Amino acid sequence: MNSSKHIAICGAGLVGSLLSIYLAKRGYKISVFERRGDMRQSNYVGGRSINLALSNRGIRALDEVGLAEEMKKVAIPMHGRVMHNRAGELSFLQYGKEGQFINSVSRSALNIVLMNKAEELGVDFHFEQRITKVDLEKTILIIDDGKSSVVRNYDLIIGADGAFSAVRGALQFTDRFDYSQDYIDHGYKELHIPPGAAGSFQLEKNALHIWPRESFMMIALPNPDGSFTCTLFFPFEGSPSFNQLKTDAEVSMFFESTFPDAVKLMPSLLEDYNSNPTSSLVTVCCYPWIKNNTLLLGDAAHAIVPFFGQGMNAGFEDCRILNELLNRYDDQWKKVLPQFQHERKKDADAIAQLALDNFIEMRDLVADADFLLRKKIEAKLHQLYPAQWIPLYSMVTFHDNMPYSMAYETGQKQKKIMDEVMKRPGIEKNWESLDFKSIIESLSNG
Repeated sequence: MNSSKHIAICGAGLVGSLLSIYLAKRGYKISVFERRGDMRQSNYVGGRSINLALSNRGIRALDEVGLAEEMKKVAIPMHGRVMHNRAGELSFLQYGKEGQFINSVSRSALNIVLMNKAEELGVDFHFEQRITKVDLEKTILIIDDGKSSVVRNYDLIIGADGAFSAVRGALQFTDRFDYSQDYIDHGYKELHIPPGAAGSFQLEKNALHIWPRESFMMIALPNPDGSFTCTLFFPFEGSPSFNQLKTDAEVSMFFESTFPDAVKLMPSLLEDYNSNPTSSLVTVCCYPWIKNNTLLLGDAAHAIVPFFGQGMNAGFEDCRILNELLNRYDDQWKKVLPQFQHERKKDADAIAQLALDNFIEMRDLVADADFLLRKKIEAKLHQLYPAQWIPLYSMVTFHDNMPYSMAYETGQKQKKIMDEVMKRPGIEKNWESLDFKSIIESLSNG
């Protein structure tokens, strides 16, 4: 039955490629259209190569299509955050319980694995194809290949074409379509720490490194070759800012005074700073995600900032849940599409807010003594009452059966309780003698 249906997926990125695998496995004929060139070609000039944090939600989706073990082979486990202060002193904050970790993976390497798997299943990829028009009434794409425009008709169109989606652009001209985009004041720039001698890691390998500096920060994620992909999250304007650092001397002086332990490991700092683009960070919210036989998912429906490491994981979870609904409703898309957006919208909104909140935590709080004490108390609560008190980070990152919206709601209750706990006189000295049971009861009663 499914083989007679032809589905167009717009976007050959991570989410579009994974979705094409799910749908090809169901027997659909799939065509994927991508504006950029094929990253598997040697002459391809790429865009972002920022590393990604693959966690349980994403791994679960990859596992369903048989790719989890392959990706784990090239992923580097990160068991926690290593914080670097201005003096180069280090502190460590574990992500979850013993044995829980997130994974540093290369965006392009993962994308290539997904595309290759999709092609094995018969998916047709078409690169350097720009969507110029989407006819939502007739389920038609008009595609420009640089030489001519082609009109193609499909049974279903799925927009997985990212934060600046051409498919969503068509929906924005329909009645009662809600849309908002919100840029934060910070942008990001990718930098690099090369491997040490004989491919050694110059920083702790199994950790995400953070240089928190209150209004901004730098992070570094490990790569299999011993290098680290660094990302500077920095204001566009003000003091300090991208706009303020205009000369090599100003860039060098800023890094030497702000990230002294890192700059020693970055011989290509000035070259990277000058040649790599400064990119913006946006949150996109919209609704509805469906119109007739056209659907949005992933960043096209709910782009978020990267500070909870969940953008890719949320997009992969979209694919998994869509597949579950196709199972539940026996591939009846008329039932699946409205149910999908109903289930996912509240979770997309929740992870968008969590990502914004976590930026403040990462840049402002991870080096703060009160914050670290707060985390110690929460870890103790989780140790004593593992089912009743699960830290917010763990709910989002390691509990893939818990919807983002539930994690957010529970996290808000926990925050209110912990705000009161931290006000207690002498808490920094007597926290181990707290009545932890009463704290758990207040969460249950909240």
